[in-house]
Amino acid sequence: MLVPVWIWLVFVFALGCCIGSFLNVVVYRLPRDKSLVTPPSSCPSCGRHIRFYDNVPLVSWLLLGRKCRYCRTPISPRYFAIELLTGSIFLGLFILYFYTDVRKNMSPFQEGGWLIYLLHIILLATFIAASAIDLEHWIIPLSLCWFVTAAGLIGSSIGGMIIDPKDIGAYTLLPFASADSGALAAGATVGLLISLGLLTGGLIKRSYESDDAAHDQVKHEEGQTNENSSKSAGSLEEPHFNHRLEACREIVFLAPIVACACLAFWISREVGAVHAWWMDFTRDHFIHHPVVAGCLGSVWGYFIGCGVVWGIRVFGTFAFGKEAMGLGDVHLMGAAGAVIGPLPVTVAFFIAPFFGLAWAGFQMFFQKIRQIPYGPFLSLAIFVVMILHDLIQSRIGFIFYP
Repeated sequence: MLVPVWIWLVFVFALGCCIGSFLNVVVYRLPRDKSLVTPPSSCPSCGRHIRFYDNVPLVSWLLLGRKCRYCRTPISPRYFAIELLTGSIFLGLFILYFYTDVRKNMSPFQEGGWLIYLLHIILLATFIAASAIDLEHWIIPLSLCWFVTAAGLIGSSIGGMIIDPKDIGAYTLLPFASADSGALAAGATVGLLISLGLLTGGLIKRSYESDDAAHDQVKHEEGQTNENSSKSAGSLEEPHFNHRLEACREIVFLAPIVACACLAFWISREVGAVHAWWMDFTRDHFIHHPVVAGCLGSVWGYFIGCGVVWGIRVFGTFAFGKEAMGLGDVHLMGAAGAVIGPLPVTVAFFIAPFFGLAWAGFQMFFQKIRQIPYGPFLSLAIFVVMILHDLIQSRIGFIFYP
């Protein structure tokens, strides 16, 4: 007997609210370098453990009158807002994907669509947490980005075993490499390993690395080094950097990645024996090797997502003489690219400034509103391109998927 639709909808919304409750734990504990598992949830003010009946998403916050049961300290409305937002996004995406024509080529839920939906809600839920942390601390913890990147790589790799690879390739349901993008992704991966080796060996220096031990301790306490810097790092004075020199260090780090990608592309096209083998291996866009095609497609999406933001960061730093965008944004977009692919993540990057301009206009009208970091705008743009996927593919898909 089929499960009634309304039960599915209620379940998805409730699941989203429960995930939102966990995201509140992530938002509070992760930037404070606390375990996400232990100890159990407790009131930050009085330290009393929160009982299970006081920890029901949405409901408990309302029934408790927005205050701790024991010390009556007000509970931030952020907890309710994140639970409601996460539940609404889970439900909204579920309805848009499986009960409307917004994504006409989406696989039915029982025939593999669940995998796409799972990857997308993992991405959006994690980015809700990253955005909330970014709003409060002006940092994006890299662990969140790595989690999404890993999910994208695994999901794209197994996608061809769950969904017909021909449908994945035809409708770009998941990242899926062509012969050219596969060669570029493989070469870029080799280049990244070389750059990381040079960095670990001390042959190249990490950008914005301070010798000030106290400053490094502040960065460690914030859970990252070399991400979006906090505007309120205490009374310690920020070290002085020659920003253009730091940008040059980042170019040195990126050079092996770009060089190896170009070299791999050239070899796959021009070296006779390799070209013949690669063309045979990738015939019909990897239909016969869906795991490799999916993995390389996700890797290529990661590099494109990182590259677009990192390129703007480097050029902006040279142009304005100060750090432009944070490395947290670079990893954020790289993670998104690993899940949604190179074209959508590129479009999302160019959509995000419109949300920034809208916020700036809102600020001009309500002058007491503070500045906010760029991560939430990028996350919102990613959500938009997920919904507009079919429109983007039909209009400009040929650029990335010849």
